[in-house]
Amino acid sequence: MSVTLVREVLRGVAQVDFMPSAVCGLLFVAALFAAGWPYGLYGLLGSAVSTAVGYALGLRRETVEAGLAGYNGCLVALGCAVFLGPGHPATVAVAVLGSAVAVVIAAGLGALLEGRRLPALTAPFCLVATAVTVAAPGFRRLWHEDAGPAALPVPAALGAPAAEGAGLGWEQVWHGFLANIGQVFFMPQWYVGLLFLAGLFVASRLAGLVACGGSATGLVTAWAFDAPAEAVEQGLLGYSGVLVALALCGVFVVPDGWSAAYAVVGAATATVLTPALDAISAPFGGHAFTWPFVLTTMLFLAAVPAIPRLRRV
Repeated sequence: MSVTLVREVLRGVAQVDFMPSAVCGLLFVAALFAAGWPYGLYGLLGSAVSTAVGYALGLRRETVEAGLAGYNGCLVALGCAVFLGPGHPATVAVAVLGSAVAVVIAAGLGALLEGRRLPALTAPFCLVATAVTVAAPGFRRLWHEDAGPAALPVPAALGAPAAEGAGLGWEQVWHGFLANIGQVFFMPQWYVGLLFLAGLFVASRLAGLVACGGSATGLVTAWAFDAPAEAVEQGLLGYSGVLVALALCGVFVVPDGWSAAYAVVGAATATVLTPALDAISAPFGGHAFTWPFVLTTMLFLAAVPAIPRLRRV
């Protein structure tokens, strides 16, 4: 594998958080390996497959070089590892297939949305991951649990009412702050989130600060509405807020005080939307994935031309 291809694969991992930086991608991969070596391998596999498929399909070279062909594949492969179990040959097979299909879906969505200046974001990943998790119980080589699709694993913390009088402790707060960043990659460990945050700061100080703001917004929103402490600590509510904040303040909208405020509103919206989408999709065996981020960001970006205070990048 050439040095150029390695760089592009690492950029594909970093582009999950909008960063076209191989160094950032290297730190992200280190974070995945810190969570467990299978996750590091699956993240690299997904990005590598999608990058290779991007070249094979003749996508614009600058797009592939920037890692924009690889990030959905990275998330698809990680999702397969997390929800289907990393140690099964069928999981590897569906991760490879899903990563390849995600490139085609991204190209199709890009063509449909280009006229409105809206990005596909992680919608290709969400579509593939939703299809895989809903379909998995129908394939015995993919699904290794006894339950059917309606009983696919859903975090108990989101479904159970909070204990009366229970509140967030300081340890849960700072764990949740970092877990929000790690859960973008399905990783709830605080130290993994810390490595991801370090990667963001290496790539861009602004991106690191905005990610912190998005995570803090998710925490405050979850606390204000008395979300279950365990869910907050594991980052299950605030991860989409991190991505929304990055998108609305610096990536697609010119960063300033107005876009920062806009990003805070968007991050809070995505946080509230997350348990709603979890509840809607759970009976069908699905999960929210990054749908709250995708829906919130697309709607907020569509509104930007009508808001004179904001400017698109």
